[in-house]
Amino acid sequence: MPELRRVLANGVELNVALSGSGPAVLLLHGFPHTWQVWTDVMAGLSGRYRVIAPDLRGFGASGRPDHGYDAHTLARDAEALLTALHIPSAAVVGIDAGTAPAFLLALRRPALVRRLAVMESLLGRLPGAEDFLADGPPWWFGFHRAAPALAETLLEGREAAYVDWFLDTGTLGDGVRPALRDAFVRAYTGRPALRSAFSYYRALPESALQIHQALATARLTVPTLAVGARPVGPALERQLRPVADHLTGHVIEDCGHIIPLHRPRALLALLHPFLAGPDTAAA
Repeated sequence: MPELRRVLANGVELNVALSGSGPAVLLLHGFPHTWQVWTDVMAGLSGRYRVIAPDLRGFGASGRPDHGYDAHTLARDAEALLTALHIPSAAVVGIDAGTAPAFLLALRRPALVRRLAVMESLLGRLPGAEDFLADGPPWWFGFHRAAPALAETLLEGREAAYVDWFLDTGTLGDGVRPALRDAFVRAYTGRPALRSAFSYYRALPESALQIHQALATARLTVPTLAVGARPVGPALERQLRPVADHLTGHVIEDCGHIIPLHRPRALLALLHPFLAGPDTAAA
């Protein structure tokens, strides 16, 4: 079992799971997950790496500040976490809501991020996702952003059924192990937990602007892996292709959105050779 530790990072107390030893790998989860979405991946990596998996601000057992759910602030959280743990550099892996902060951290701090792996998300309004967005963004994006607190009002007391829908859809109907399902439901139960989760969606316009502004003066120079499944597929790779110097893309077949739990072996088969590759500076 990973060690759980409380770490103050960028003014927020984060709940952090740590395991293994070796070069550092930082894992950033999405919605509706906690660090436990990486359970199988951590087990597969910890024999070679020091694996660090926080609950992002507002999620799980981490602090729930009123503000700071934009990608820039989340990237600063990740950087501060590595500093607090005395880690000079790390590979960073992000999925869903963890993708944008992982991307910004690598873009702005290439000396800190050795390699970047991102999956099953879009990066703001970058071109390349037109096919995926042909019928508009997924329905829950608008629902979660609706103010004032419509989603919280409708879902309070019904959280389990709502989380179950995402877990089942994100695994193409296979579902997740009962203990993990129960942990995710607990993490998203109650109005404060819902408010924090939906704050990520309400910050999406700000995050998109941050990505656009950052790319006006920088390119992604670190080795990057873009992984797709259903429903995002190759859209993230297409977004990254014009702005990344060293990009590899891969779509995992017969895999739902929650790649680390639905197809952990397939993901590890991609991560192991990617993480073991040389840094750009040494290549």
